[in-house]
Amino acid sequence: MRITRRRPDSVQGPAEHFTGTVWLDETAAPDAPSRLRVFNVHFAPGAHTAWHRHPHGQVLHVQEGEGLVQREGGPVEEIRAGDTVWIEPGEQHWHGAGPRTFMTHLAVVEAAEDGTTTEWHDHVADYPA
Repeated sequence: MRITRRRPDSVQGPAEHFTGTVWLDETAAPDAPSRLRVFNVHFAPGAHTAWHRHPHGQVLHVQEGEGLVQREGGPVEEIRAGDTVWIEPGEQHWHGAGPRTFMTHLAVVEAAEDGTTTEWHDHVADYPA
């Protein structure tokens, strides 16, 4: 067992992957052989990811606020504190805060064998206002 008492500093989400102000806190990244990665992601109102996919899928658990999520070809869906979203492996999607509220979610992914967790694509062209 290992208890982490000091996590890495918060990192601002890079503009090539996010629109608006987003902060990422790495919560867990255990040593190999584990490939688990857990992030606490904080979105300012209207902030969201670009389109992307994960090799082994992703679990989002909304901790506070309200947000939006959409998978390729599907409708934009509202999510709020207490909701959990399972995104299938390889499923193209985006997620972020609602246009008028902050949103924080826990993001859980499993890295691929090469260590990558995310394949990034274009920015969302028609984000709901």
